[in-house]
Amino acid sequence: MRKLLLVISLSLPLFSQGQPAAHPLSDAILNRVLPDYRDQARSLLTATEEQQASALRMSDDNLAAYIVTGLCRQPEAFGFLLAQLEKEASAKLRIAILQGLRTYWASHPEAQKIVENHVTSDADANVSVKALDLLRQIRMTEMNRLLQTRLATALKSGDSNATKQLGQAEEHWYGLMNETTLPAFLRTPPPLFSLKPPDKPIRVLAFGDFGTGSPAQVSTAKAMVEFHHSHPFDFGLTLGDNFYTYGMMSPADPRWQTQWEQLYGPMGIKFYATLGNHDWASPDSPAAEILYSEKSPDWRLPAPYYTFTAGAVQFFAFDTVECNEAELQWLDSELAKSTAPWKLVYGHYHIYSATRGDNKVLIERLLPVLKKNHVDIYLNGHDHNLQEEKPEDGVHFFVSGGGGAGLYEFNPYDRTIFKQKLNGFTVLEADQKHFKISFVGTDGKELYQRTLDK
Repeated sequence: MRKLLLVISLSLPLFSQGQPAAHPLSDAILNRVLPDYRDQARSLLTATEEQQASALRMSDDNLAAYIVTGLCRQPEAFGFLLAQLEKEASAKLRIAILQGLRTYWASHPEAQKIVENHVTSDADANVSVKALDLLRQIRMTEMNRLLQTRLATALKSGDSNATKQLGQAEEHWYGLMNETTLPAFLRTPPPLFSLKPPDKPIRVLAFGDFGTGSPAQVSTAKAMVEFHHSHPFDFGLTLGDNFYTYGMMSPADPRWQTQWEQLYGPMGIKFYATLGNHDWASPDSPAAEILYSEKSPDWRLPAPYYTFTAGAVQFFAFDTVECNEAELQWLDSELAKSTAPWKLVYGHYHIYSATRGDNKVLIERLLPVLKKNHVDIYLNGHDHNLQEEKPEDGVHFFVSGGGGAGLYEFNPYDRTIFKQKLNGFTVLEADQKHFKISFVGTDGKELYQRTLDK
């Protein structure tokens, strides 16, 4: 499912839906559109001037696929596309129509026979494979709804045994739906471990959204190394989207050297990672990132979620991309057992952010667990900038996604305390009584700091 969503999203910037600056497609674009699709494109698609300029820079093949995908978002074009699918000579465009009409197939079960026919009889084997994968996604989504209904019933009734069993099924089902080759034994978190005695102060590096190989990643990593030389870190945290665009292909992927070891290895500290949506974007990536822990002197990802103590802080690495019931139950239980003066939960997706606003899923599912268990800090990446949002019931919210990926803008947001569209990283310093959170820029200078006291 995740790969399909990524493909569809590529078409979204091309065609506007009701934006004031949108215009009908120019003759320069329409003259390059395949004749069979030209009238439909002329009557149904609009785009801004910037979007049209981008379209003109595409190859003819890519432009054709983008036009088709744009038409798949227009209900008025569905009849035309269904007829065109049966006579379209291009395998690439047949795939674009099949995938682009996913919502139609899902809402018209009787029409799924068309997709089945492309599985069994399409002249191009690649089209058959894509059609089969599409059917798998649709039908497994339907079955997942049944599981979610049953899980909701167990949660409402307070049946803890059923909730636990169904939560484990949900975790397993997530992997099946997304073709993720992550066996159960790699999902199991290790027992609580400790990095430093509770009476010792700690200094920790944290950052997210970095693994692009870009000049921004290199310069931000260099600033971290230089900061470490004068203010040594005890260890580091990653906040997900460790490697773009589709995570790591294997523990032997050469990018481990160029995008990780060569940049962060000079600090000589261990990093305790979490997964982001890009790390989940290919079937093998989560397992590759977990298994690389056995090969690296500094990379540690024992499971998608786990907990450890260091000094006066207990850290809880949480996989926000899945955020399934089994994981939430684990977090609730581990937080409840914690006797650490400070509790910090870190993961990839935001709860609050001046870029994307409120994350309704995490507000509904994760935030109550944080509040109930008196978590002090929730730290995340995902939005490529640096932020602090207003605390809620004792939980303080920080965004540290400036590790090297392209930076994001902000929107008006009434929860914002601090925001900067900059590359940088976060420094966490804690002892029994004080917890200081600092944002540091690529020049090594402190941009902002917040100190919490017990």
